[in-house]
Amino acid sequence: MSLFNQSEKAYLLLANGKIFEGRSFGAKGTVIGEVVFTTGLTGYQETLTDPSYYGQIVTQTFPLIGNYGVNSQDSESAKSYVSGYIVREWCNAPSNFRCEGNINDFLKEHNIVGINNIDTRSLTRMIRETGVMNGVITTEDVYAKKDELLEKIRAFSVKDAVKAVTATEEYTYEPEEKKCRVVLFDFGYKRNIRQELLKRGCEVVVVPANTTAEQVKALAPDGIMFSNGPGDPAENTEIIENIKEIQKLGIPIFGICLGHQLMALANGGKTEKLKYGHRGANQPVIDLESGLTYVTSQNHGYAVVGDSIPESVGKVSHINANDKTCEGIHYTAVNARTVQFHPEAHGGPLDTSYLFDDFVKSMEN
Repeated sequence: MSLFNQSEKAYLLLANGKIFEGRSFGAKGTVIGEVVFTTGLTGYQETLTDPSYYGQIVTQTFPLIGNYGVNSQDSESAKSYVSGYIVREWCNAPSNFRCEGNINDFLKEHNIVGINNIDTRSLTRMIRETGVMNGVITTEDVYAKKDELLEKIRAFSVKDAVKAVTATEEYTYEPEEKKCRVVLFDFGYKRNIRQELLKRGCEVVVVPANTTAEQVKALAPDGIMFSNGPGDPAENTEIIENIKEIQKLGIPIFGICLGHQLMALANGGKTEKLKYGHRGANQPVIDLESGLTYVTSQNHGYAVVGDSIPESVGKVSHINANDKTCEGIHYTAVNARTVQFHPEAHGGPLDTSYLFDDFVKSMEN
């Protein structure tokens, strides 16, 4: 099994001027994005198709990517939203009973520019020490264009991310046996959120991010789900104002990731950008109500400032065991619970999938 393919050269140029030389895989060209890292050992196809990575160049810290191939079932959305992809090694001879192709062809199909055969350990340490930074992956001569590229890198920022990934119209998905109806706000939702609701008997009505309270009320749902999504939560001012009115409907609300952040902002809370974020499938979260610690899947660069939530509105229900950042809020002024992590994790860990059961119970009650 040959893991390093002798393709043409590719380069990673960071905002601090550091250049990593490697080999090209996937599509060829030049892409700009925010360079981040994820620590997942598996789930690379889910990472590549998670809309929350919009505008970002993703680094896999696990050194071998692609060993079980790709398939038509594991994508979290219909396309890829990453700006670029960085791995130490990619496997050109994948082996798995579900395998339908290799990751190199997958990247080409989705027009993702990738680079392999670089020191991802060194890159990850750099991001941990200095924080996430912008960068460029290019198959052109980076040295001849370094000054020009650095100017573009330093001017880049991820903007209008939710607008870029949300649905443009309403979609309805029917379960085998309908028990209730959920309106799922598409801020860049992952397919498995929908699947977790469907298998619990929820009819799922996916709506665009800017759907208003009046439009939600007309759908007569039993519950409302605010999904994950990309970008700076505070820039979504229209959505935040809509949420203020939506929560007055009294319908049970469950928020995940960006949905958690937007709900907090709509209730007087604040958000902050983390130094390098939480991305991976091994983030420990403490449930303050039970005292239990769960292993969770996460993908976020912003967090809710826990003590910014007014006591009259709600309380922090979960914290990250590593850095003590807010991971969940139990609202008391309105009928809502939100979490920063991903209880729908696919493929895993499944420790917190019970939160979907709790959401269904809240609708039944």
